[in-house]
Amino acid sequence: MSNDERHLGQTDADKKSVSEWIKKASDAGFASTDTLPNLNVELTSRTYLVGNDLTVADVAIYGALYPVISKLTPEQYYAIPSITRYFDHIQNSASIRNTGTAPDLVSFNLDNAPKQERKVEAPVKKKKEKKEDADAEAVEVASSSKKGKAPASKAQETALTEQASSNPSGKKEKKEKVKKEATSTTEGSKKGESSKAAASGSGSAGASAADSGDPIPSMIDLRVGYIVDIKLHPDAETLYVEEIDLGEEGGPRTVISGLVNYVPIEQMRDRYIVAVCNLKPVSMRGIKSHAMVLCATSKEGKEGGVEPVDPPAGSKVGDRVYFEGFEDKDPLPQLNPKKKIFETIQPGFVTLETREAAWVDPVGKTVHLIRTKDGVCAAPNFVGASLS
Repeated sequence: MSNDERHLGQTDADKKSVSEWIKKASDAGFASTDTLPNLNVELTSRTYLVGNDLTVADVAIYGALYPVISKLTPEQYYAIPSITRYFDHIQNSASIRNTGTAPDLVSFNLDNAPKQERKVEAPVKKKKEKKEDADAEAVEVASSSKKGKAPASKAQETALTEQASSNPSGKKEKKEKVKKEATSTTEGSKKGESSKAAASGSGSAGASAADSGDPIPSMIDLRVGYIVDIKLHPDAETLYVEEIDLGEEGGPRTVISGLVNYVPIEQMRDRYIVAVCNLKPVSMRGIKSHAMVLCATSKEGKEGGVEPVDPPAGSKVGDRVYFEGFEDKDPLPQLNPKKKIFETIQPGFVTLETREAAWVDPVGKTVHLIRTKDGVCAAPNFVGASLS
């Protein structure tokens, strides 16, 4: 492993964390069966121990874990899925394999690995009393309108009753007057309804106008997701079928990714990713995909490799991923395929010299980092990569 500055930690805080992990690795009891469950929990949301890069901390922990992990039975490493995923990712990294002194790869048989269940919190039921009252009132108005009458208030009914009893001989006249008043009220009601319809129409026009004009990156809905399950597509040997938790009440989304030839399935399991969430769902060999995993493709092309973009450490499912400079703009509910918004913006998606993900404005050449509130998203290995 090189002495590249990033392997030691890029900030003072990172360097401190690296030192703390190295100290843990040197503890004789660190990799005992008693401590592995706690480490498994700690690694659940991590690709690397510190930041978005492989550091000497990862190398130290990998070295400390190797004597234990290499002797585990399948049932034992099934019980610590996050450690298994992390360990396999580190042992296969180029920085480890290219040292010339790396130990043999530990083989994991994951064919019979149990499915990891995702705990979903029950959605909080919102109070609907006011809405139900409003709906009941709307039904009453609609019912009255259908009968050709406008709903009269209690005061109006009382006044009409008193008028009728005080002037029996003028019943016909009063009835005609009441009829005229009701007709007038109904007409007013219809005018009101027409006004509401017009307002509603203008609102729809406003919504459709959101994707008018030149495409901008903030129209794309990017969010942090977590792969809770993954398997090979039954009818396509180059495709994965993933279940990705995006923090939605409806549960994980099914997503199809053509990554079989680029990323081993064990490196995809229990992994945090960045998902494009407002593309129109599309069927791929009989299974509908409801999002897309954002990936970095090497500047040498797919032959050079493809890898998912990592969200920053500490990210949680559903976290908003946005473009610096466009923080105050909301994405569209769904991209219109005919307007080719994603296709127009995507050529500006790149990774910088730091491997950080960004959108570069093709006109002004300004750089807008792709980030969450916790930090910047990045490719694990590729510089100058394109993102899609």
